[in-house]
Amino acid sequence: MSERDAGLYGELRIAPSMLSADFSDLATSVAVVDAETDWLHVDVMDGHFVPNLTIGPGVVTALRAHSSRYFDCHLMMTDPGKYLEAFARAGADGCTVHVEVGGTDELISQMRDLGLRVGLAANPDTPLSAVEPFLDRIDLLLLMTVFPGFGGQSFIADVMDKVRVARQLVAERSLSLDIEVDGGIDETTAPIAVGAGANVLVAGSAIFARPEPLAAARALRAAASTAVA
Repeated sequence: MSERDAGLYGELRIAPSMLSADFSDLATSVAVVDAETDWLHVDVMDGHFVPNLTIGPGVVTALRAHSSRYFDCHLMMTDPGKYLEAFARAGADGCTVHVEVGGTDELISQMRDLGLRVGLAANPDTPLSAVEPFLDRIDLLLLMTVFPGFGGQSFIADVMDKVRVARQLVAERSLSLDIEVDGGIDETTAPIAVGAGANVLVAGSAIFARPEPLAAARALRAAASTAVA
């Protein structure tokens, strides 16, 4: 496990998404929001599992030189197992794979062997039953609030039903598990997601598309905090 602290399970965390940052100057983007960053969310897309291409381990290596934050790498890939070791070497602290690609048992074991924090993601139309058998073996459950592929999409409110049930299962089973949401998270939707049971908020355009990203991240945290019990 990395020395970089992921924080206590269940704590509210803001995770700016590099998908919406300035790709010509990612180091500056990271530095600008650092004071309001708990995790950095790194979206990795292969152009096959999702209809977009983004970055690979080399960019994670470059970013690591500019940030000591926890790197939360979301692998939207058809065959993430081929790249997990490379991301671990590059400086990822945790990797999240999609339940839809299959081979989940093996991927979880591989991430554990590499010392990565283990995340499992589900798309908006994937039932919670698909991830429920793995809840006691993972550290992070990512419930997508948009269909993955592109930033700037609208929040799918129906996913909150899954978030509520997932949070109930975590409580009933006394699990150490973070629940993350990604897609359409802003000052309006953040408190809705936290109220439903999410504690890790990935936000891209709501931070980096604003004139003052740091102020936007601070406002997002303040809005989310209003729903924290």
